[in-house]
Amino acid sequence: MSQIQRQVFDAEARAIPFIDEGEGPALVLIPAQGLDVAYLGGLASILEEEGFRIVRIGSRRPGPAAVSMHDLAQDVIDVLDHLGIAAAWIGGHAFGGAVARTVALDHPGRVSGVLLLGVESTRPLQDDAARALQTAFATPVEAPDADAVRTLVGPGIDTALAWDVFARSRDLEVEDLQSGALASTPVADWATLAASLPILIIQGADDAITPPANGDDLQATAADRTSVVRLPGAGHLFPMTHPGETAFQIEDYLGWD
Repeated sequence: MSQIQRQVFDAEARAIPFIDEGEGPALVLIPAQGLDVAYLGGLASILEEEGFRIVRIGSRRPGPAAVSMHDLAQDVIDVLDHLGIAAAWIGGHAFGGAVARTVALDHPGRVSGVLLLGVESTRPLQDDAARALQTAFATPVEAPDADAVRTLVGPGIDTALAWDVFARSRDLEVEDLQSGALASTPVADWATLAASLPILIIQGADDAITPPANGDDLQATAADRTSVVRLPGAGHLFPMTHPGETAFQIEDYLGWD
């Protein structure tokens, strides 16, 4: 296993964090809104052991100018250029998947396929899910809210362990920037699927934040090239809580040895 080292791509003072690990076909993982790349470490480690090159790319730091989803997509391409990667599968969790879709729409020649770990919706969240998400991001690190954590991770998960990883992966500095990027970008510019590219959607069956219906609706727009998998008993943070099951589905779909 290669040594894991966090790096920063700082062109134009964007300060984009990334971690590049492993050798083999490249797969990008982009975290959910308000989260750092750290919580995707377990998934990345398993995929690296299976022969993938995993590049986790976080969000640029806020600056004086507002950004769009197109800007965040360009950030991904710029990091890939920096690493000398001509093309890759581009994947993301929830909001990260919205960035991945934008990358594919804006730069289809750089994308081998799109991996969506939960599907960001164009509709507002249900009230209980929105409250849980807001609480989880507002709660101090040392004072977990068990109900909010349970909503995020689903049943059967040790909430104390999940909170330890989640709370320390929060990146509150970029949350407003990301919300602004969504609000300032036409929905069609990020929510649709790029033509011709294969799409793999993995969903937590008990995900209240990006519910499985979101992925089912998206699949219906390109059923001939979109595959959907549900992970039983998995909540919104399944890339963190179910890394083995998630990695298996990715490896099985891509068929890389």
